[in-house]
Amino acid sequence: MSAASAADLSAPVLHSQDARGVHRLVLNRPAAFNTLGEDVLAALQAGLDAIAADGKARALVIAAEGKAFCAGHNLKDMHARPELAYYQALFAQCTRMMLSIQKLPVPVIARVQGLATAAGCQLVAQCDLAVAAEGASFGVNGIDVGLFCATPSVPLVRNMPAKQAMEMLLTGDFITAGEARARGLVNRVVPLEALDGEVEKLLQSLLSKPREALAMGKALFYQQRETGIEAAYQLAGQSMARNMAHAVAQEGVQAFIEKRKPQWPAP
Repeated sequence: MSAASAADLSAPVLHSQDARGVHRLVLNRPAAFNTLGEDVLAALQAGLDAIAADGKARALVIAAEGKAFCAGHNLKDMHARPELAYYQALFAQCTRMMLSIQKLPVPVIARVQGLATAAGCQLVAQCDLAVAAEGASFGVNGIDVGLFCATPSVPLVRNMPAKQAMEMLLTGDFITAGEARARGLVNRVVPLEALDGEVEKLLQSLLSKPREALAMGKALFYQQRETGIEAAYQLAGQSMARNMAHAVAQEGVQAFIEKRKPQWPAP
């Protein structure tokens, strides 16, 4: 780990970064299947806030220790406090964290090595990109205990066709990594031993692109998705105009004309 890493290796989330500006947030409660307790959510939020403030950040990888990527919320803790106000506060805390992933100006990759269920599946769906090991599995199975996975449904239905998402939500059935890729939940599936290498391939591709263009593109992607088509085109046209006027696009086009590799200006 770098000097920016969390010094306490027992922390619920380990935060590190490398010299390239790649940050990593690693869920670190393997014995508890990396459930999203309040302390874990708070640690994730602190990490995301720090990355958002880092003008040299280039990408974020969200990973996990142990056999499970994330088993969602801790049902035992939730059951121990049967109070509407507590539940509302917990889900509001989780929603803020999830939206912070979308608002980050850098790409976020989920590195999924195992089980991702309920809010854990939501976390995968909320990331911009996802790479999964062949043995990973995905489910939104709250319905099995009488709890429809309402908040996980929000990013899930924005990743896969509605009927496929609805089937998972209504039945609680799990899908394999291969099925998750076919449905659009993850981008790539590789053997476990190749997982880090595949994440690195994706990172290298992202790092070769200018940070400013990726940031503008990511913001526009999510903004236009939530609007009607006419408004979406208007937003997209404005974004492309700003992007084209920016120094990175000017250099990229000039390099294309001159048949050379672009020399991206520093952010």
